[in-house]
Amino acid sequence: MKNLSSLFSKLAIFVLLSMLISGCASRKKVLMLQDISEQSTSINNPGKASYHLQKGDNLYIKVYSVDEKTSKFFQSDFPNLMNPTYLFLNSYTIDEKGYINVSFIDKLKVEGLTVEEAKNNIQKALNEYFKECTVTVKLVNFQVSVLGEVNKPGTFTIDKEQINLFQALGLAGGPKDFSNLKKVILVRQTDAGSKAQVLDITNLAVLESEYFYLMPNDIIYVEPVKAKMAIYGSNTPYIVFSSITSALLLLSILL
Repeated sequence: MKNLSSLFSKLAIFVLLSMLISGCASRKKVLMLQDISEQSTSINNPGKASYHLQKGDNLYIKVYSVDEKTSKFFQSDFPNLMNPTYLFLNSYTIDEKGYINVSFIDKLKVEGLTVEEAKNNIQKALNEYFKECTVTVKLVNFQVSVLGEVNKPGTFTIDKEQINLFQALGLAGGPKDFSNLKKVILVRQTDAGSKAQVLDITNLAVLESEYFYLMPNDIIYVEPVKAKMAIYGSNTPYIVFSSITSALLLLSILL
């Protein structure tokens, strides 16, 4: 009986150690930026991503002026709620030839320009008709999708001029416990078609990547670790209990 008790104790310790080791390995897989030191670390990243406008993009354009008569030309009948619906209803779509048609401006080609460049061109064109006016231009259809092993997957409308990879993951509630942060797939639309890039966000080098800052319509997919299917495809507590019971039964037969 003493031998059986001793074997049971050793078996229990072995099972617990195995679970702890597995837990440590899993924890390492879900930690972001693992090689960062306790002290501050300087990273040279590419800076703001420069998105170039494409056909079908929607630009919200607002003209402000201290002159009341000038302001009336550009007033909208919609309430100034500044939510995504309002911005869309008051936006201008870039047509199939790459032009937008704004009041008092001949068709202006903006395809291929950045938002800032488009803003400067619109401002320059309006200055020919109005004095002391200021133009605000915003890309309405700036959306990113975050899918896979995150807490709140979905498509998010970005109300800022830029967003980075970690901010997008934050919008999606962050990675889950079984996310494989060494294999985060970024799908980006290019002139040649869709491009998929695998990113390791446990590595500091991701901060220097050209993919750190996101572009409109980017899709982020966080893969699960391979162990997830094995774990969730079965009843883990039952397997552990069953394994211990079977081992004890085997020991009782042998002794």
